[in-house]
Amino acid sequence: MNFPVSAETARLLAIPMGILFGVLLHRGGVANYNVIVNQFRFKDFTVLKIMFTAIIFGGIGVLLLKTTGHAQYHIKPANMLGVSLGAALFGVGMVLYGYCPGTGVAAMATGSIHATVGFAGMLVGGVLYALSFSWVEANIQKVAALGKVRLPDITGVPDWGWFAILAAIAGVMFWLIETRFKPTTTQ
Repeated sequence: MNFPVSAETARLLAIPMGILFGVLLHRGGVANYNVIVNQFRFKDFTVLKIMFTAIIFGGIGVLLLKTTGHAQYHIKPANMLGVSLGAALFGVGMVLYGYCPGTGVAAMATGSIHATVGFAGMLVGGVLYALSFSWVEANIQKVAALGKVRLPDITGVPDWGWFAILAAIAGVMFWLIETRFKPTTTQ
């Protein structure tokens, strides 16, 4: 079952939804360079809290849509070496840039020059990746490739069980952050 929205309407809705997403990133404080950098310095845990919250609520939303027949999973192959190298490269880029792609665009909207320069670097990196994709696919993606699998498929733990585990981890992390660490706000 699909939502009764035409492709044209969906494209038009993408613009205000993207703007809303950027506004929420800004209001959450993660369009601030210092907030991102201080996450990596273990001084400000705003990013961690927002990401845990988004993963849990977004995941439960997708699970509900799937369960009610309003969405389908489109599972990508679990190419573990490619994902690991990509995650490491993304992390290094995020530390050097001080933003992830979404927060970088939100920071650009606030007039940040360094976010704009970094965004240009992301575009160059995207072009370089596209140009090297056939080599990456032939030499990296095939190593430790598990195919189109999900954690529930591999472990036998159902979807709701994984969300319960994630929610418990998030709860413990939130408790640790608020009671054991002295977070410093840098907004």
